[in-house]
Amino acid sequence: MKLKRIEREFSVCRIPDLSEVDFQDAFCFVGKTDEELSLVCPTEKVPACTLARADGWGMFRIEGVLEFSLVGVLAGISAVLAAHQIGIFAVSTYNTDYILTRQEDYENALSTLEQAGYQIVR
Repeated sequence: MKLKRIEREFSVCRIPDLSEVDFQDAFCFVGKTDEELSLVCPTEKVPACTLARADGWGMFRIEGVLEFSLVGVLAGISAVLAAHQIGIFAVSTYNTDYILTRQEDYENALSTLEQAGYQIVR
């Protein structure tokens, strides 16, 4: 399975509304529930109105379109990283999954996954 590096630094935020979110950027993930409104975006695109934020995340994605019938793709990646004490923050889209790790764990995460048989592409 191929994993593609995304060469930007990301932030995970809690925001009060969508008024300052840059939906024109290539990467902008919004999650809304009855309790919160969350945003994952490049650090340089974090809105000023942010209520809370965690900077310093690296991201990679599973290449290709994942069929909904596939089972265990994200579980396999998270198990490899968990065995090496590397935490993740995952975002799923219609096509695929994006995995974020803390920036200080990013290179180690990719190296660990490569050793486990995943192909890392730029």
